[in-house]
Amino acid sequence: QVQLVESGGGLVQAGASLRLSCEASGDTVSRLAMAWFRQAPGKEREFVAGMTWAAFRTFYGDSVQGRFTISKDSARNSVYLQMHNPKPEDTAVYFCAANPRPIAPGSKEYDFWGPGTQVTVSS
Repeated sequence: QVQLVESGGGLVQAGASLRLSCEASGDTVSRLAMAWFRQAPGKEREFVAGMTWAAFRTFYGDSVQGRFTISKDSARNSVYLQMHNPKPEDTAVYFCAANPRPIAPGSKEYDFWGPGTQVTVSS
């Protein structure tokens, strides 16, 4: 069983930077496919960014491509989402997800999810 806890959310001005963290326990991020999703009020959960278990490849949703970066720190067993130039439309609850098997980019079929952290971007 993998437990995920997100942190780093809050209120940020448009154009500023914010970094979200996801700390994993119960398994090592080096052996998991990891991803970030988000969900805004009244909208479906949306894929933001993902990486393969060995981090050989990263994937991004169209709306964040070129602005957000996913990375991991195996020593801290954590995954991060660096948000550059956030926009008001990035306002959502951000979720970390993990899967012990390979998973298609953008798929929502991850086995493990964190409780989420709220990000609010003001204009």
